Amino acid sequence: MLIREAASEDWPAIWPFFHAIVSAGETLTYPLDLAREDAEGWWFVPAPSRVVVAVDEAGTVLGTAKMNRNHMGNGSHIASATYLVDPAHSGRGVGRALCQSSVDWARAEGYRAMQFNAVVETNTRAVKLYQSIGFDVIGTLPEGFNHPTEGYVGIHIMHKAL
Repeated sequence: MLIREAASEDWPAIWPFFHAIVSAGETLTYPLDLAREDAEGWWFVPAPSRVVVAVDEAGTVLGTAKMNRNHMGNGSHIASATYLVDPAHSGRGVGRALCQSSVDWARAEGYRAMQFNAVVETNTRAVKLYQSIGFDVIGTLPEGFNHPTEGYVGIHIMHKAL
């Protein structure tokens, strides 16, 4: 697996799983009806942020990550990231590779920590993955997320010092 900078030419491969994940409404706080054109603008953020894709040896896009400052001004030393893995390729280490890549990027860019603002507590695979990479749950907003089948569930704030 190779992780490389994403290009606009990757969007047609990203959009189907981006749309499926977002419209399912189980893991992200994005609008469920986010249109393709708007979604591309939300995902492909300008520098100093970074967007990458994980691809296999054939060039198939397996997943993507968006890395950015979590806050502006005097809080701009904290990074954040969002990850999307094509469900057809889950369980192959794509999420772990993307997460580790974002940690490495944040460290190289001089960020002091990473913070995830809204990790849905029912997304237990993601929570365990992030914890295995060194993130801690530092707080939970009770009923902060309206899950389509579980109802109102908490969203974790997760942190890792760099």
